[in-house]
Amino acid sequence: MADQYAQSREDTPVEIPAIRWDEPPEGPVLVLLDQTRLPAEEVELVCTDAPALVEAIRTLAVRGAPLLGIAGAYGVALAAARGFDVDEAAASLASARPTAVNLSHGVRRAQAAHLAVLRGGGDQKRAAEAALAAARALHREDAEASARMAEQGLALLDELLPGGNHRILTHCNTGALVSGGEGTAFAVVLAAHRAGRLRRLWVDETRPLLQGARLTSYEAARAGMAYTLLTDNAAGSLFSAGEVDAVLIGADRIAADGSVANKVGSYPLAVLARYHHVPFIVVAPVTTVDPDTPNGASIEVEQRAGHEVTEITAPQVPVAGVEAGGGIPVAPLGTQAYNPAFDVTPPELVTAIVTEEGVVSPVTAEALAELCDRSRQVTI
Repeated sequence: MADQYAQSREDTPVEIPAIRWDEPPEGPVLVLLDQTRLPAEEVELVCTDAPALVEAIRTLAVRGAPLLGIAGAYGVALAAARGFDVDEAAASLASARPTAVNLSHGVRRAQAAHLAVLRGGGDQKRAAEAALAAARALHREDAEASARMAEQGLALLDELLPGGNHRILTHCNTGALVSGGEGTAFAVVLAAHRAGRLRRLWVDETRPLLQGARLTSYEAARAGMAYTLLTDNAAGSLFSAGEVDAVLIGADRIAADGSVANKVGSYPLAVLARYHHVPFIVVAPVTTVDPDTPNGASIEVEQRAGHEVTEITAPQVPVAGVEAGGGIPVAPLGTQAYNPAFDVTPPELVTAIVTEEGVVSPVTAEALAELCDRSRQVTI
């Protein structure tokens, strides 16, 4: 078991890569750091086919918008390399989590590379190699984008909050566990920490799966940050006490009008931030912007199982009378639960969207469209 609470491991947020391609003698595999087991233990999960990866995505063993895009691309490459039906694998992967647009983006990219070789007269082996090359390129590009987002985000913080000593509130998990690099919003926080400008990171526990408590705290501790965990419904008291200088979150999908879908609980933070005149900043790669989704009302919000609310899960710690991976009921039997995975924040509540290609502020459909066009020109 890793000493995940050690404060001396400066600048090592995650030791085991969140995702990696491996080629053992028995055939290629995709290896994931199982995020459902953190922070208790660092365990790798080996996927030998697309259905295994789909299950890993649905159970959140692998998660986070940018990393889901990378995983989707590698999943297509895995199906191709092992001789499975690539189109079938791509369809199942793309639909595994409907809100995260990066997932379908990564799948389409690897699928297009595979198809292009076949249409050009290449054989299955070369087509599989092309799909893998596309996945690896996306992985590398995301790492580079992460570094640029950190730079852009830190510059914005310095502009909005001159003098440093920032007290930043974040929601869910946006570090190396969701990225090919050091993350999105957490990468900005990490940059502020390294520059000596971070006073405290406030970490929302983030219901229902406690990804802030389990994962962001895990990464913050490894980086040696000063951080404090709070329940989601305690954020209001922090704002009222003047203890929050900025809110930094990631995104799973950004609509064409600038509406932001992120882990449920993000929208209330935006309302609090607006009332208390605190910057509310979204950090996400350009691939998270979906021009085909016109507005927030058009974003499909994933609904998760009710037992995540009506039970307390205990995946690692044995509890008398409870199966490993089961849950302890906290509500009467038969209680219905409303359990959306995400909520949507309208653009007028977003101070800025930070991407690897620049910062959009104020957030408008026109500014986002211009950013995406510029990004496509750079890619071409």
